[in-house]
Amino acid sequence: MVELAKKIWILDDDKSIRWVLQKALEKNNFTVTSFSNSNEAINHFNHDMPDLIISDIKMPGESGLQFLEKVKNKFPNIPIIIMTAFSDLDSAVDSYAFGAYEYLPKPFDIEEALKIINSAFKTSGEQEGVFANNNQIIGNSPVMQNVFKQIGKLSKSEASILITGESGTGKELVAKAIHDNSHRKDKSFIALNAAAIPKDLLESELFGYEKGAFTGAISSKKGYFEEANEGTLFLDEIADMPLDLQAKLLRVLNDGVFQKLGSSSPIKSNVRIIAATHQNLPEKINEKKFREDLFHRLNVISIELPPLRERADDILLLSKYFLSKSAKELNTSVKFLNEETQNYFKKLSWTGNIRQLRNICHWLTVMSPGKEIGISDLPSEILKENLSPKHSGQWDEIVSNLIQNDLNNKTPNVYDKYINLLEILLIQAALTVSKNKKIIAAELLGIGRNTISRKILDLNINSKDS
Repeated sequence: MVELAKKIWILDDDKSIRWVLQKALEKNNFTVTSFSNSNEAINHFNHDMPDLIISDIKMPGESGLQFLEKVKNKFPNIPIIIMTAFSDLDSAVDSYAFGAYEYLPKPFDIEEALKIINSAFKTSGEQEGVFANNNQIIGNSPVMQNVFKQIGKLSKSEASILITGESGTGKELVAKAIHDNSHRKDKSFIALNAAAIPKDLLESELFGYEKGAFTGAISSKKGYFEEANEGTLFLDEIADMPLDLQAKLLRVLNDGVFQKLGSSSPIKSNVRIIAATHQNLPEKINEKKFREDLFHRLNVISIELPPLRERADDILLLSKYFLSKSAKELNTSVKFLNEETQNYFKKLSWTGNIRQLRNICHWLTVMSPGKEIGISDLPSEILKENLSPKHSGQWDEIVSNLIQNDLNNKTPNVYDKYINLLEILLIQAALTVSKNKKIIAAELLGIGRNTISRKILDLNINSKDS
């Protein structure tokens, strides 16, 4: 018996997108019908039925999400792939909430689309879950689109999640978004930073204690596990948790029960755990500083957040958002980066990631004298960073642009400013290489110890050498 070709419908108001997709699908032996809007497709259900639908979100008239919801209510088993050029977390989350099989940000690779289509025919197209639309995670870059998709897909999962990434990349925001888009969203989301609480207090914070359990325990207290019951417990900087407490945490995760300090009565725990760290846990395991069994228990599903330097497309988008937010908080007019400053921001390494960018935007809202933010308005630590050796090959161009900008703005003492800045960088680098030994640092730079000592004092350079 000859198998009939699968029928695919394409909905997109962009004629070129429809044409490219249709040709690629027909080449792979699919039968394709295309529509420029959702009304045409809805009417076509009167005399035809697709095996799969690919729909854009933004179209004239009814949106792709409205179409998705309508079709899923009547034909829940038809896989629907949502595609969009306007990618954000809410779009990704809503797509999965309304039952999309997959979410495909534009521009996409045809081979990737074909892979998703073939996968959809092998598995059920039904997706369930309830999502919230109040998440402030911003990003158009491909790496963030992948994060959005992961958040959407984790909506109905109860598995433990490990979020990794450098400090300041937004790990708690992602954990909160996962909670807000799960069936636990009406219950508590409790966050605990294992690095911020003294180790001798961490156990009582997690599990609580009874009156008289220790000196100072004048009354009983609920711990975070009890507070987060039926909700989500976010354990940030899990790598800093002491080994003995790691063992107790593992028992709770395996058995679903814990005990308060000073009590022998078990308490049932119905908590979803999301853990996070900026450290390398496999390396910590090798150093015998983290339990391998706990790592595997937490790392059922992992999300790796990219550093801001790998999200160049998002830097200006985030800057605009933070400048607007700071202006609203301070009840002042919104400031903006001029073109030169925008280009400058793209070249920075942003070692503090999103947190650093947010703080800089708040600082600029307070300190920048005009609405237009130029390079000369930036704080000194940002200027120093962009003069670092990581910009090899661009260093002279960057310095030249900085100096010209200051000269055009008639900044006072330009000569001393850059001479001092260069001396600070030279001495800091030499002290780093010499492990803060002034004699060795002076030899490396070809100057005397008295000279380097005087410079350290005059330029207020931090040195731990005795």
